[in-house]
Amino acid sequence: MRITQVKSWLVEGIKYNWVLLKIYTDAGITGIGEGTNWPGSPLVLEACRHVGETIVGEDPTRIDYLWTKLYRDFNWLGQGGPVLSAISAIDIALWDIAGKRAGLPVYDLLGGAYSKQIKLYANYWFLGGEGTPEDYAEQAVKMKAKGFSACKMDPFAHVNYWYGEDLSHELGLTERQKKMAIERLVAVQNAVGQDFPIAVETHAMLNGATAIEMAHRIAEAGINCMWYEEPAGPEFPGEIAAIRGKISLPVCVGERLHSRFMARPILEMHAADFLMPDITRCGGIGEMKKIATMCEAFHLPIAPHNPNGPVSTIAAAHVMASVPNFFLQEFMVTDVPWRDQVLDKPLPVRNGIFELSDEPGLGFDLVESELEKHPGITQRRAGFYV
Repeated sequence: MRITQVKSWLVEGIKYNWVLLKIYTDAGITGIGEGTNWPGSPLVLEACRHVGETIVGEDPTRIDYLWTKLYRDFNWLGQGGPVLSAISAIDIALWDIAGKRAGLPVYDLLGGAYSKQIKLYANYWFLGGEGTPEDYAEQAVKMKAKGFSACKMDPFAHVNYWYGEDLSHELGLTERQKKMAIERLVAVQNAVGQDFPIAVETHAMLNGATAIEMAHRIAEAGINCMWYEEPAGPEFPGEIAAIRGKISLPVCVGERLHSRFMARPILEMHAADFLMPDITRCGGIGEMKKIATMCEAFHLPIAPHNPNGPVSTIAAAHVMASVPNFFLQEFMVTDVPWRDQVLDKPLPVRNGIFELSDEPGLGFDLVESELEKHPGITQRRAGFYV
């Protein structure tokens, strides 16, 4: 069996433009993948097209060989970025082909399922209103009513991270902004109840002193904090470890750790309580499985980052079914109406659970005609992608 063609599409999503991919073989078996990242999805699209051309004629069953070859051939461009997203998309599609060829779901190829019910936590449930605590609380009640038992939010949203209101301190917050963040969290916690965990996102956009201060304030406010996410960027593993040692909240990082090689220092420095690799960035199915095994060796739970398109959700669920240290998987509660239309069947999400089937491969296919109806768009404002 040989690869005959690799096709890629840029598709508009609710938050990111999705980059979806399909590999065709001379045996008539196809596989689907995703390499969504943000900002710069058009760069990922071009990387998928270019990298995809290099694997035409290759044997799709040599999954690990192809991953290693592509990583070594292209890592002159760096350890991460668009190329790793392209490799991720290709790897996901190759596992899909392998499962279809074997007549087995991908989770069986990965060693079998601990559970086929993948528990999700809610993100992107807070799009309405003006960002007031009352707006957040009202939407939190609706989100909980859908069956979710945990959520994530960025209480520092709607502010300018780059400077405080007086334009005097980079990556800091004014006292008014600090109070607003706590008021939002308290309003949501009161709305959903104290037994409902809230992951607090910072997007690594606070300076160290501010990140530590806000962690103390969140703890003092009595928030049931599932984790404190990215108190510093991935290029600062030592600083993340130092912050973790100064706060009482559990720390989660990983969405920008491209491959097991970037995850290694975070684990060795004991910088996190949870790791959250993104399957469209970290290298795909095989690499996420390896990262999960590394986490198991450090007694860490894994909770996939997943604000992406539908194939990302499906692929990450297959990996999480196959590991003993799975915690929760992120899920976009609000999304474009065509999320299920670009697939041959809707995502099986009910009451905050993704229910895996026994169908071969990933269990889904792309509907190409629907992909082409919703081309991705790129907008720029004030120098940043939005």
